Amino acid sequence: MKRKRRETDEFNVSFLDVICCGFGAIVLLLMITKTVPPVVLEQSDSHQKGQVADLQRQLFDIRGETAILNRDLNAKHEQLDAETKRIAILRGKLQELEARYASLARQASSEDNELGKLASATQTLSAEMQRLLGNRFERKNDIIGGIPVDSEYIIFIIDTSGSMFNYAWPRMMDELISVLDIYPQVKGIQILNDMGGYMYTSYRDDWIPDTPSRRQAIISRLRTWNPFSNSSPVEGIQKAVRSFYDPNKQISIYVFGDEFTGDSITQVVNIVDRLNHHSDGGAPRVRIHAVGFPVQFDARSSNQITGIRFAALMRELTYRNGGTFVGLNDYRRRR
Repeated sequence: MKRKRRETDEFNVSFLDVICCGFGAIVLLLMITKTVPPVVLEQSDSHQKGQVADLQRQLFDIRGETAILNRDLNAKHEQLDAETKRIAILRGKLQELEARYASLARQASSEDNELGKLASATQTLSAEMQRLLGNRFERKNDIIGGIPVDSEYIIFIIDTSGSMFNYAWPRMMDELISVLDIYPQVKGIQILNDMGGYMYTSYRDDWIPDTPSRRQAIISRLRTWNPFSNSSPVEGIQKAVRSFYDPNKQISIYVFGDEFTGDSITQVVNIVDRLNHHSDGGAPRVRIHAVGFPVQFDARSSNQITGIRFAALMRELTYRNGGTFVGLNDYRRRR
């Protein structure tokens, strides 16, 4: 009788297979993980940290350069603003110069017109003088082309009326300084207004010593000197001749004015002839010069008569008393 073979327990075989496979998987995993040592990860972290540090340093450098560039940019903006303002100022000056040039051009044209007016006025003066002085009136002196500078004493008679003080005063001071410049040193000076009033009452009927400091004091005082005036130089001329004539002194009178409001030119000329006539029939006692400021010629034609009468009177007085009459073509100050 055959012995029966023991049947194999399938469950036990399968369990062993699973165990073996699991163990093999674990061994395989251990072999795989063992090929990548942990040191590599640590080295990688260190390398990355170094790169981060380098990038941070570069970032800081870039930020520093950015700050420097921003400062430079702000400085350039400020410089640009300054240059823009400077250009604006220069443009303003250029416009001012262009306007001044145009004004000077107009003034030159106006002066040409004024010269024409003066030429016309000269003819009018001749006719006016002929009418006022009469056909028998004769001049005793020839015309003097320039102003003689042989005097040792000088007297200024200045019209202090409103028309002179308000319009022609700066130009008048320039002309007075010019006269003083042609007399570097004299023995005495005197300043009167057209009414015969003294600038310095302490030197009444006496001469002011001529020194540089005294000249500066006279010019400084003259800027605000404005006593009453009747717009007629007659009283001042008479006062100067009566008070300061001396046969042993060479004296010149300079009359600065713009109009004559008196009644008669002939009467004034005759009075001055009697006062300033040398006893032996020679030269006049005192030279009389005059400078005319054309303030009245800017007014209407009907108001110019006093300016014309002043020019007529001064021309005749200077002709007859050894002096010169200078008629300016503008009463405004020269630039």
